[in-house]
Amino acid sequence: MTSRFALPRIFLLCFGGFLAATVGRTEPAPETDDLWLRAQIALARQRFSCGPIDGVKGAQTVAALTAFQQDRQLAKTGELDAETKALLFTGEALFVQRTLTLADFTGLQPLSPGWLGKSQQSALAYETVQELIAENTHASPALLQKLNPEMDWERLKPDATLLVPAVEAAPVSIKATQLHIRLSERVLQVRGADGHILAHFPVSIAQDREKRPEGELHVTVVIADPDYTFDPAVFTESPEAQEIGRKLMLKPGPNNPVGVAWIGLSLPGYGIHGTPHPEKIGRTESHGCFRLANWDARTLLGMAWTGLPVVIEP
Repeated sequence: MTSRFALPRIFLLCFGGFLAATVGRTEPAPETDDLWLRAQIALARQRFSCGPIDGVKGAQTVAALTAFQQDRQLAKTGELDAETKALLFTGEALFVQRTLTLADFTGLQPLSPGWLGKSQQSALAYETVQELIAENTHASPALLQKLNPEMDWERLKPDATLLVPAVEAAPVSIKATQLHIRLSERVLQVRGADGHILAHFPVSIAQDREKRPEGELHVTVVIADPDYTFDPAVFTESPEAQEIGRKLMLKPGPNNPVGVAWIGLSLPGYGIHGTPHPEKIGRTESHGCFRLANWDARTLLGMAWTGLPVVIEP
């Protein structure tokens, strides 16, 4: 993705039966899918991301769990064996009550479907409160609906209370020593000076194999809430882009094409950035950049620095 950037910008869950609502330290009975939901939340709290939390044992969840096992020097089974559960489930609440406030509703905006319309918006903000809550809690919208089956999402108001995953992690106290991207696995790992995995994220890579760089690059810039320069030359597959025929500036916001973060790399036009479509991470491919879910991109912002090595392997 060739672009230039400027500085700006749970539980009434039915998995084969109803399980008890859980808040605080009382957790649901460990039935199969429920156990994997709990694992996804616990992994997210320790920065081992599986993408949107949905309670499904998918490839990204197994990859995150395997990375956790590797870092904790456990057998890399990708399964929730006894040793893994003992280290993963530490007793913290995995679900919390989230009461909506007036601030959650302030600034919501419909998103234009076209590039020209997007360029005319004052911000590329969340469209709905459900979208905001899903991103803030790393959850899939479908999971939020299952956790709150009586909630009318079309008529949400301030003071409504939702049950959501408790994904808040402890503040990052150290900077990364290296970013490590494995193209074949579509994962990005943040390494510390002692070799520990500080964070693990699923990542999208370039669709065109010739646009997938390998070797060592370096971070050149770290920007939170970037704006975005739309260049029709990049989107040759878009009839609208060719009709516009000129560059457009898009304002910051979570629905910006590069989400809430831009981490530029030493290869011109390449960077690591967020996306407004977390459900597609690791499953669809980009024009060249490395895409993360917005929540993972925000985490990475706190650990990245100018000059940080980025090692890219096949």
